[in-house]
Amino acid sequence: MQSQNYKNHVRMVPAFHFFLVPLGIITLIASLIHLFVAEMRGISLFSSLLFVSVSLMAVMTMIFARRFACKAQDRAIRAEENLRCFALTGRLLDPRLSMNQILALRFAPDEEWMALCDKAVKENLTPEHIKRSIKAWKADFERV
Repeated sequence: MQSQNYKNHVRMVPAFHFFLVPLGIITLIASLIHLFVAEMRGISLFSSLLFVSVSLMAVMTMIFARRFACKAQDRAIRAEENLRCFALTGRLLDPRLSMNQILALRFAPDEEWMALCDKAVKENLTPEHIKRSIKAWKADFERV
């Protein structure tokens, strides 16, 4: 497995990001155009409204499914990093750390982690800056 670093840490799922999402958006736009054309021609709007409703439900399901999964993942990462902090220092994470900062800190190895946590709090570092500050990315991080 290729070692993880700043340049390759982002996970894109081609079938979702480059096929399903664009297809859902295109279908929703097409359904709205179909509704507009039906209205202009004065024909029954039932099938057009049904098409818009189903398309909207599909897009919203996609958005919510992704959002809920990411929220659950964020909670798991916060718990893992809290446990890591407790194991390394005997105390819980600093409550001033934002969720985005915690998400960025998870890539840091134990040797750099505490210093980066302190620096992130003191200097209010962005997640981007935290990730760029990591010298040796965690070796045991698994990509699924």
